[in-house]
Amino acid sequence: MRRRPLALLAALLLLLTPLLYAAAPVRAAVDVAKQVLIGADYANKDLVGATFNLSNLREADLSGSDLRGASLYGAKLQDADLSDTDLREATLDSAVMTGTNLSNAVMEGAFAFNTRFKDVVITGADFTDVPMRPDQLKSLCSVADGTNPVTGRSTRESLGCS
Repeated sequence: MRRRPLALLAALLLLLTPLLYAAAPVRAAVDVAKQVLIGADYANKDLVGATFNLSNLREADLSGSDLRGASLYGAKLQDADLSDTDLREATLDSAVMTGTNLSNAVMEGAFAFNTRFKDVVITGADFTDVPMRPDQLKSLCSVADGTNPVTGRSTRESLGCS
């Protein structure tokens, strides 16, 4: 007699298992490649692994967002706000950053070799292990100051400024 309730419970669990998994949230990365997103508001968002390749993000607000592993290849980020963002391991290659606010951003391990930085705000930004062209490095070192509040690293030291 005791086996019957156990068999019934096992059969019920087998029937409900697919429903339990279907209710679990699926995490998908944002993909807005090749979009015109001028002035878009992405502030304080979870954008881990997001794709913004070749998008126009001029004057966009991405402040406080988690952009770890995101791809912003060739993105136009003129006058965009990336302050307090987590850009660790992000791809920023060939991005245009003119007038971009990167204050207190963590860019550790990001790839930015062909990124163009001009008139950017980098107070407190952490550029640890970010490869970039020597001319861009020289330009950034001329304005580097502050210490990143998350990593505790000096902006000048993270850039390797002498």
